[in-house]
Amino acid sequence: MRDKNFFFLVMVIALFCFAFIAIIITLPASILTPEIPLIKKRIVIKKPIIKIAQKDESVEIQKFASEQDFKDYLSKSESSLGGFAGIRSNRVIIESFSEPFMDFELENSKMLSEVGMGGAVPSRVSETNVQVVGIDEPDIVKTDGKEIYYSMPSRYFDYLGTTNSYFIKDGKKISGAPRKLGGIALIKAYPPASLGLDSEILEQGDLLLDNKNNLIVLASDKIYGYNVLNLKLPVKNWTISLENNNRIITSRLYNDKIYLISSTYISRGSPCPIRPFAVDGKQIEIKCSDVYYPNVPVDIDSTYNISIIDPSSGEIENNISFVVSNSNSIIYMSPQAIFVSYYYQEDFIKLIFDFLLTEGKDIVSSDVIERLAKLKDYDISQQAKMTELESIFEKYYNSLDSDERLRMENEFENRVIDYFKKHNRELEKTGIFKIDINNLKILANGSVPGKLLNQFSLDEYKGNLRAATTIGGRGNLFFSISAESVSDVYVLDKNLKTVGSVKDLGKTEKIYSVRFLNDKGYVVTFRQIDPFYVIDLSNPKNPQVKGELKIPGYSSYLHPISEDRILGIGKEGSKVKISLFNVSDASDPIEEAKYILDEYYSEILNNHHAFLMDSKHQIFFLPGNKGSYIFSYKNGEIKLIKAVSGLRPKRAIYLSDYLYIIGESKITVLNENDWEKVNELDLSL
Repeated sequence: MRDKNFFFLVMVIALFCFAFIAIIITLPASILTPEIPLIKKRIVIKKPIIKIAQKDESVEIQKFASEQDFKDYLSKSESSLGGFAGIRSNRVIIESFSEPFMDFELENSKMLSEVGMGGAVPSRVSETNVQVVGIDEPDIVKTDGKEIYYSMPSRYFDYLGTTNSYFIKDGKKISGAPRKLGGIALIKAYPPASLGLDSEILEQGDLLLDNKNNLIVLASDKIYGYNVLNLKLPVKNWTISLENNNRIITSRLYNDKIYLISSTYISRGSPCPIRPFAVDGKQIEIKCSDVYYPNVPVDIDSTYNISIIDPSSGEIENNISFVVSNSNSIIYMSPQAIFVSYYYQEDFIKLIFDFLLTEGKDIVSSDVIERLAKLKDYDISQQAKMTELESIFEKYYNSLDSDERLRMENEFENRVIDYFKKHNRELEKTGIFKIDINNLKILANGSVPGKLLNQFSLDEYKGNLRAATTIGGRGNLFFSISAESVSDVYVLDKNLKTVGSVKDLGKTEKIYSVRFLNDKGYVVTFRQIDPFYVIDLSNPKNPQVKGELKIPGYSSYLHPISEDRILGIGKEGSKVKISLFNVSDASDPIEEAKYILDEYYSEILNNHHAFLMDSKHQIFFLPGNKGSYIFSYKNGEIKLIKAVSGLRPKRAIYLSDYLYIIGESKITVLNENDWEKVNELDLSL
């Protein structure tokens, strides 16, 4: 009968191994790869291999050779992850493109000329709040300065001609049967006196709008291209149908091209070929040999497709496909490149072997170390290695007398935890690929320790990529030390090789928000208080923490107001908190002003599109559950200057000096000079 202490020892070893696996369960990442054939004119491409330098080996990115090759990779990934491949984070990461403010453009807006437009036109027009001015992101509201395009929430319409049923509307019995259907309202917006509904498109989804009158509707299962030159009669030019469990992740509009990211769940029995789209009824097929993967075990459940689409015709001009986990993917786009990350973990058998060669070399015999050296190099699954590992330690443990067993148990447990602390950055990595936006070819590759939070965690500036990551702190049940997370900021050069770093921010905390602004970085970590870090990135090879501020609560969204002031929106206790940080002295940041709003939630907390700033009037808009709020940030103060109730606010835009608050079924227009209401439109009629 086995000694019960042996089981304790084996559990310590096993928990050490699974500690590395458990890290995978709760944060973001993704994957991507090199050059790709055109979909309509298929080009034969040599199978490239992209290598990422690591400590002892390299990660390769390559195409599957066949369907069986794809299946083998799925099996290997699942077994290598010790059965954890099926466990997903509850957190859905919204992939997004972003880019730094090159010339510190404070807001997303544009000036319009009256030439060629006819009629009254606004002097200023706000645009969707995005991370990089010039790269548009999809949202429920778009405007061209004269028209508002609003994808309304689901609501009731009447079936005409139905006489045998009724429904209740505004407390009245109305003949007809209701059907629940969202619609896109085309609203004449400027001048405010002309506010009215021009027409309605009976589709629903996020919107993109180019400067050629093309309105793109990203519905749940289709993408529609409308020409809205005639606002009274929009014309549908093309349709892309998403098929075979394919769904839209996000998209961007840049240089008159749509960059669409979609996801197809992997069928274990038949993973490829993949048929994600039908363009105007014509099926698009992606062969197994056109799908890329990394040669390290990666938790995957989907194939991502990045497609370049012509907004006028719907033609798919280029495409690239790669395996990924839906819960672990970040995509970031600058005007020059798309950056795609993927997450992987170190071989825990190798780490145990390294531990026993260093800190644990006097715990076991040389014979055990020799056997582990052979086991490390076996071409078998991690689960099989784990079983063999237990067998090796069982035999060695049983060969010891009781005194040696007691010593081994205590030494192993203590030293393995210390080792974990020292080597936590070797346990989880984020690989990053840099892809040319024109031809989708790989330009460079690299990696950083830890995991990214969201789109704001990556930023390109003057050819360098900055990445903010958190290491550990994933609620690991096995070692309490795993909760002692730290956060780092890395600077990578144009070849994605790390040239500088700032480490150990917010010990025991994790990143809640990041914003990079030219040669500065602002990072908020949180557990019980909110450390706000100012990082000097002017020397990429020697970035430094210049200042730190600890205050209650946290900020989940950071927005630059000026070069010296950063606005933070988050929570303190259970209520929404607004902070204005003065960073004019980077070594001594201060919370210049704060406001606790009597709201428990604002969409801005997890969707930056809901935020609007107007620098001319020095105000910003914040939607809440109870109403709409307009705050002034003049003179370093946060003041609530206007509140509007009863709208169920979704977004706000400005046209000239008029603020349009767009609610679920109503639009209210305010004059920004005196904040009086000038018009209103009820969309529920």
